[in-house]
Amino acid sequence: MTAVQSAHRISDEAEALAVAAELAAQFAEEAAGRDASRQLPYEQVGALAASGLLALGVPRKHGGIDARTETLAEVFRLLAEGDPSIAQIPHSHYTFLEVLRHQGTPAQQEFFYSEVLAGRRFANAQSERGTKTIDIDATTLTEQGGDFVVDGRKFYSTGALFADWIAVRATLPGTTTPTGTPAKAVAYLPRTTAGLSIVDDWDGMGQKTTASGTVTLDAVRVPAFHVVPFSPIFDAPTTYGSQAQILHAAIDAGIAAAALNEGVRSARRARPYFEAGVADAVDDPLLIQLAGEAAVSVRSATALLREGARSIDAARRDLTEQSAAVASIDAAAAKVSAARASLEASSVLFELGGTRSASETSNLSRYWRDARTHTLHDPTRWKIQHIGRWTLSGTVPPRHGLL
Repeated sequence: MTAVQSAHRISDEAEALAVAAELAAQFAEEAAGRDASRQLPYEQVGALAASGLLALGVPRKHGGIDARTETLAEVFRLLAEGDPSIAQIPHSHYTFLEVLRHQGTPAQQEFFYSEVLAGRRFANAQSERGTKTIDIDATTLTEQGGDFVVDGRKFYSTGALFADWIAVRATLPGTTTPTGTPAKAVAYLPRTTAGLSIVDDWDGMGQKTTASGTVTLDAVRVPAFHVVPFSPIFDAPTTYGSQAQILHAAIDAGIAAAALNEGVRSARRARPYFEAGVADAVDDPLLIQLAGEAAVSVRSATALLREGARSIDAARRDLTEQSAAVASIDAAAAKVSAARASLEASSVLFELGGTRSASETSNLSRYWRDARTHTLHDPTRWKIQHIGRWTLSGTVPPRHGLL
């Protein structure tokens, strides 16, 4: 584990947004080069941790500012506008801190929140290959002598190479939830724990520098103090899933905004099509139409992102089945809109920029590759189903962490 950093303490949400905007501008400067050569952003992730932005969700009683989801979503959107890979890295950091908020004991919260305030980074080890349902993890967490032993193999472990703590989701053998599914818990493991290994084998066409590799756990011993129940989060109404989804939507919205901005810059340098009869490409009425349509999509995604985040904040203040359902549906709508906007804007930018925008040197394809790769996370086709059922019959969406 790395030495505890002297992380900056952000005092309020206005400062958080200012810090995020400044970092995003810095991250954007060499984002194309990092993507082209798959240069992992160790320095940039270190700067993110030192900035204090990773501690925005720490409750006030533990020394944080307990930032609203609306602010957190905007921080992620800004970071994604600068570099979507870097923005995705802290997603699991915030998601697994929510596990602690919902299920951690006071002592566990005090300990892990102090780690966050010091600049520690958390990453996930939850996805698996070969399982057909999220209700089952082949990775097991077995009680042994008052503590636990975890065995398994995880994939798509975003940011694990940069982390101080790895949050491993696992099945508790022999235990079930009230609905009869296998019960799960999360084990928080120091990065240097014996038996834990991380392989940098992520080969996605987009989000290339997220270090979403493989985590292998071979008879890893875990103190009971580092184990937090996971399944009980979904026994009652919760904003756990909607917050995770709104942050995904924020990443897509950031990609969309960056792609549109790049398209505008490219259009200003582009050669006009001769049939338009104009001296500058930006005066071509057909390009104007394309830009206007893309701008509406991006602005709609940004507006729905804010609406969804506000619904989550409202549900956290007064949590009922109804308020949690509204938060899930609004977050789902934001995710659908942002996914569409990111794919549209990252494709339209080539129409705006013309042939020269397709050069490998400019590496503008990274916007579409990032959007296409990230939007595969939690398919929007099922979100539309839940939105439709809610709209037509008021059907409350399921509680499974992806809504």
